[in-house]
Amino acid sequence: MPRTRQQNVTAAQWSANGAALGSPDLTIADNQVFGANVFSPAVQRSRLPKHVYKALHRTLARGEALDTTLADSVAQAMKEWAMEKGATHYTHWFQPLTGSTAEKHDSFYGPVGDGTAIAEFSGKELIQGEPDASSFPTGGIRATFEARGYTAWDPTSPAFILENPNGALLCIPTAFTSWTGEALDHKIPLLRSMDALSRAAIRALDLLGVDEATRVFTTTGCEQEYFLIDEQYYFERPDLVTTGRTLYGAKPPKGHELDDHYFGSIPERVLAYMLDVELELAKLGIPIKTRHNEVAPNQFEVAPIFENSNVGSDHQMVTMQIMQNTARRYGMVCLLHEKPFAGVNGSGKHNNWSMGTDTGLNLLEPGDTPSENLQFLFFCAAVIQAVNQHQQLLRASIASAGQDHRLGANEAPPAIISIFLGAELEKVFGAIEAGKVQASKPGSFLGLGTPVLPSLPLHGGDRNRTSPFAFTGNKFEFRALGSNSSPAFPNTVLNTIVAESVDALTDKLTTALKRSGATLEKAVTSVVKEVWAANKQVVFDGDGYSEEWHKEAEKRGLANLKTTPDALPWLVEKGTVAAFKKYKVLSKRELESRYDVFTEQYVININIEGETAAAIARTMVLPAAVRHLNELKATGMEELIAEVEPVIRELHFAILKLEDANLDENHPDSSAQKEAVYMRDTVIVAMEDVREVADRLEKLIADDLWPLPKYSEMLFIK
Repeated sequence: MPRTRQQNVTAAQWSANGAALGSPDLTIADNQVFGANVFSPAVQRSRLPKHVYKALHRTLARGEALDTTLADSVAQAMKEWAMEKGATHYTHWFQPLTGSTAEKHDSFYGPVGDGTAIAEFSGKELIQGEPDASSFPTGGIRATFEARGYTAWDPTSPAFILENPNGALLCIPTAFTSWTGEALDHKIPLLRSMDALSRAAIRALDLLGVDEATRVFTTTGCEQEYFLIDEQYYFERPDLVTTGRTLYGAKPPKGHELDDHYFGSIPERVLAYMLDVELELAKLGIPIKTRHNEVAPNQFEVAPIFENSNVGSDHQMVTMQIMQNTARRYGMVCLLHEKPFAGVNGSGKHNNWSMGTDTGLNLLEPGDTPSENLQFLFFCAAVIQAVNQHQQLLRASIASAGQDHRLGANEAPPAIISIFLGAELEKVFGAIEAGKVQASKPGSFLGLGTPVLPSLPLHGGDRNRTSPFAFTGNKFEFRALGSNSSPAFPNTVLNTIVAESVDALTDKLTTALKRSGATLEKAVTSVVKEVWAANKQVVFDGDGYSEEWHKEAEKRGLANLKTTPDALPWLVEKGTVAAFKKYKVLSKRELESRYDVFTEQYVININIEGETAAAIARTMVLPAAVRHLNELKATGMEELIAEVEPVIRELHFAILKLEDANLDENHPDSSAQKEAVYMRDTVIVAMEDVREVADRLEKLIADDLWPLPKYSEMLFIK
């Protein structure tokens, strides 16, 4: 049996072997594990003195600063609870600008001088930590020699336990700030943006006659797409290990053109993995709602229920970590790159976003009919205006090297930001603009043609999978986030631009209400009419993949920022700086730091890909091709030799060009932006040229000589 076939057989052999889950009886109270590893309000209530618990949650409910006198009591209870769970260490768990999470573990135990140790954890240690800020990307906010940075406890996101086969760790969600008080993470601006939107929305609600609410929260729920492949293939692919995606790989005879994988029966090993992941996430209080096969072979999706944006963002980062860690227990690797395989669907993260009050009111929930719901129309119009006025910024918020392979492809939203509202809602706005508002028809039903099946309520519009920003009933779905990205920054942008828009509409409404004879209905209608007329060009309900839409979008004045170097400069554009400064979300210096960090990350990622692609081509693909050629020459079959030899020479020439493009002396050093453009226009082009030839060779070279696992193996052996 050829070597590659033996590998495939080995990869395919899996059976439930003790690592798989049993099926717990959920009618037994002890088997209800949801939130078991979270220092939740319920745990706090049982462990904290009553006055401490009430003071803590009164403070959190009002969004006020925490009284540090409470910290010692909270720390003592948290330590005792964590140690009962097997924790010996704690960490201030934070989200620096690396795109992942960070942690430094400190022991609870300290020596007492007599050869023993006692467990200590004070309020001071709970509230503040001090990692080395110079070792994280700061975009110039901290020089290399300026090391001091602080982690600050975020009491609004509950502490949790991460379990390990050899123990447990108490994770305390924290913010990360410099010695000068500037944000070095994704959490601080997200919390600031939530406060900004809350203030703007409460001001608007007062005018709209809703005076019970004291705070507005944004909510998020991220649908997470991912691939699973056998770990044997992963570790035989240096490109996957180093870059997260395959830099080589010919299209297999079967991709996803049959659509047979989507929502199909979940393979046994994958389902066992999913159940294990969901158990671990349940312990952490992460409310997973759905799981299913996605479109591409070996691609899957998991989705949680909506949560407060800050907690939801934290949970999303934990979810990715748990998914990747758990996969190894099943002999698999979880791939979260946006485009790990060329020619098949990539992976995104659909960010479902809404606004709700502390009284339980969803501000994006239509009433009986959208045209009768003034409050809904007001806030929906504010979102439309925000997206239209800051479309380039929204695109920049989800920009990355991986995203450039996905956005605009057949499964992903285009790089053009537009809004899908649905037929009925778009009709309502059109009627308001025309001054012909009529009552909407009562909810109709979709007949299914047989008395055996019940009639289904008919939605106001079909779903549009090509829309990057779609209204889906009581929320907007920002569908353009990358699979491995943190949702914190896109949600920070959304919150900030919507706060700005809500304030602008509130100002208009205040003016309209002062007009003689103005009622609230007339005033809101006039504001919505004006906003719709000025911003309706961003609304589109057709095929976002079509060439016709690209031409139409250009006529409408919508931006088409196809690559990361095109998009990132909008982070420091004048309007962006003004909005973020006004709402005290990010200062100009903090925005500039993020632009510098994200641009540098783009350059570094492409540089790693370029050097990895050159190394694989030079040391793996080219030698395999030469061996194959030598075998052909030994046969004397000139036709086969003539077929292969020119392609090998073509590959060698392309490798030389890529190696030249990778040379440091050929890179511009005048600015990060110019180097990013060089990476896009020179290095990526050279990589693509090498890949094109290598992928042709994959179909010519003997199977047992080809050095890399193929797509037909990685994607179809489960």
